[in-house]
Amino acid sequence: MSERTHPLHYRDYRLIWLTRFISVSATTAMVVVIGAQTYQIAREIHHYSEARAAFLLGMLGLVQFIPFMLLTPLAGVLADRMDRRYVGAVATLIDLVIAVVLALANTWNILTLPLLFTMAALYGAARVFIGPAISAIVPNVVSPELLPKAIATSSIAWQSAAVIGPALAGFLLARDHALPYWYASGMLVLATVSLLAIRHRAPPAAAAAHPLKLMAEGAKFVWHERFLLGCVTLDLFAVLLGGATAMLPAFAYDVLHVGDEGLGLMRAAPALGASLVALYLAFRPIARNVGAKMLWSVAVYGLATLVFGLSKNFELSLAMLALLGAADAISVFIRNTLTQLNTPDDKRGRVSSISGLAISASNELGEMQSGLAAALLGPVGAVALGGAGAVVVTGLWAVLFPELKRAKTFAPQYRQKEEPS
Repeated sequence: MSERTHPLHYRDYRLIWLTRFISVSATTAMVVVIGAQTYQIAREIHHYSEARAAFLLGMLGLVQFIPFMLLTPLAGVLADRMDRRYVGAVATLIDLVIAVVLALANTWNILTLPLLFTMAALYGAARVFIGPAISAIVPNVVSPELLPKAIATSSIAWQSAAVIGPALAGFLLARDHALPYWYASGMLVLATVSLLAIRHRAPPAAAAAHPLKLMAEGAKFVWHERFLLGCVTLDLFAVLLGGATAMLPAFAYDVLHVGDEGLGLMRAAPALGASLVALYLAFRPIARNVGAKMLWSVAVYGLATLVFGLSKNFELSLAMLALLGAADAISVFIRNTLTQLNTPDDKRGRVSSISGLAISASNELGEMQSGLAAALLGPVGAVALGGAGAVVVTGLWAVLFPELKRAKTFAPQYRQKEEPS
């Protein structure tokens, strides 16, 4: 048998890649339409002001984060104790229920704000389980030396799907409000089948302890590993301030005036930039000065967000969204690789869930923060101020966590400490 030199040479990794691509294309399509319909109903049916409708977009993030926060410890434990395929499959089936319910609500013309908020909360509950489950499988199906390529290649699946899903959602939404949800329903059925086709792998033997003890061990491990703590919290606070995606419906309908299809393109632009970076990294992964490059990428993310917030030109806005997506992809690639390689296998599910909680907090609470700021400053002021804040956070973290700057390679940090400088 020839030597396997790329993760895609592994059958189970190909199934993981396919599962991620299909499910993300479905869920990103749903998220775009949920936000768009929330804004449209608030403006057109309830006649809310632009600022008040933008505030509701922020509240969508909050209702997604609450179940994510409450269930994250349980999700990590399940990913370390149970068949990770089944954990991910159940979460995918919950997403399928959401898609079908919203498709029928649009078909029967009974869609309301309370229903949209309820489905957004259920989506937050489902998402908390699928991330740790699938992320924790990857190191078990490829060799350790291929893990950086595996993470970058997996990012291609996520980001390319995040281009296709939102763009297609905007196209379908402009023609029939139920179509994006029916599309998502079909994709989620396929994702479930693909996930269950992965060969079974038993949970790590060390996962037999009491669930509460396992939760505490995972949190304690991250808290005492300053390097991991810095990686996780950098994204948490930078994206918490710099998130612009929640405000995109307000920009599409009331700032740039580009409608449903323009909204789809705007939601797809960050993923397009990230996809190009992920494609490059899959073949030429970053190998040197990884910590400094992670910090610089977060700073660029903040600057691009600032320019986007101030832009009145649709093409410039798309370019800045693509740039912030590309910068974020570099940061995510480095952070995920460092986290996986610095975490023992029996703790990967729990550490992945903690990292997922930080990402969710940065995204969903960032949406809430943007909504609150938009209620006071309008969507333009909220996004611009958040981008500037992300740049400040990056500089602050470079000082508070010098371990990040000192990370030269992806080798576990205890080994780097032992090597002569």
